[in-house]
Amino acid sequence: MDTHDFDFTLPPELIAQTPALQRDQSRLLVLDRASGSLSHRKFSDLPEYLRPGDLLVLNDSKVIPARLRATNSASGGELEVLLLEENGPNDWWAMVRPGKRARLSNQIAFKSRHPGAPDGIHATVIEQNSEGHRRLLFSGTANLFEVLPMLGEVPLPPYIQRPPAANLAEDLARYQTVYAEASGSVAAPTAGLHFTTELLERIRERGVHVCAVTLHVGAGTFAPVKVAKLSEHPMHEERYVVSEEAAQAINSANREGRRVMAVGTTAARVLESVSSSNPGQIAPGAGRTRLFVYPPYQFLTVDVLLTNFHLPQSTLLMLVSAFAAPGETRGRELVLSAYAEAIRERYRFFSYGDAMLLL
Repeated sequence: MDTHDFDFTLPPELIAQTPALQRDQSRLLVLDRASGSLSHRKFSDLPEYLRPGDLLVLNDSKVIPARLRATNSASGGELEVLLLEENGPNDWWAMVRPGKRARLSNQIAFKSRHPGAPDGIHATVIEQNSEGHRRLLFSGTANLFEVLPMLGEVPLPPYIQRPPAANLAEDLARYQTVYAEASGSVAAPTAGLHFTTELLERIRERGVHVCAVTLHVGAGTFAPVKVAKLSEHPMHEERYVVSEEAAQAINSANREGRRVMAVGTTAARVLESVSSSNPGQIAPGAGRTRLFVYPPYQFLTVDVLLTNFHLPQSTLLMLVSAFAAPGETRGRELVLSAYAEAIRERYRFFSYGDAMLLL
């Protein structure tokens, strides 16, 4: 398929710049994949679509305050550093802008962003990879992870145009799921942002089982598809972990014919990545995935998908289209038709926007 097959026009004012006042009061567009029918609901109505015995699979990755402000120690030039992945204590891959101010062996001095933040945090550029990312070796702290909450800020997506500092405390709380545990993402698994602890309790009371896997969302989730043919797109890599407990819960649901509902494309990507390499079974363990799901694709584990509304021509929109229906065209047509309806009804799009349930 071609990238332009997944294009649509979105009025800029529908790109959500702030979260809903209450997490579960965002809107929910429900798509029945068999009939193509659409229903307009509130997210708090989600339990009505769940059955006793269903398994809800969350992504419990936690967003880290990965955006740091810095200067080149020699020239004083301003830098923005986005941490991407930890190699070990004080050893990180990062995206540094502008890159010309962060050459090999350059020293970088980091600015304090919050009261009580430590001074004297520095890093040395020790490596550069083919993507232009820098490997930074930090000093001035025993473990950068421990001081990040005082040093960094939430790395809001590029389509949120307001300054992060304008509402720093709210973003720190709201650009995070209520069940986040495993630190490592630089972008939120946004389908989970709508859940409250009370809503999750209501879901459990209906006899729905809940488990979590981990996929650390990387900056590549925002990377545009730059090629015309999808088969030529170099998919970004992300780290995942599946616990023994989660693997048992998912395999049990599959054996017993109970529905597995993935909360977000990130949870779906973990499940499909693992099951595709283990003949339909979920094996516990950690790994990295480059799985690129686009039509036609036969899902092995996911029966129901909860997701947000995604960018035009994005890999996430392609995954949702593949899930909507088998074959190359029907799923894409269903999803783009649903998106057109969402635009007419003034739904809010992207990370802080509304949600969509595909049954």
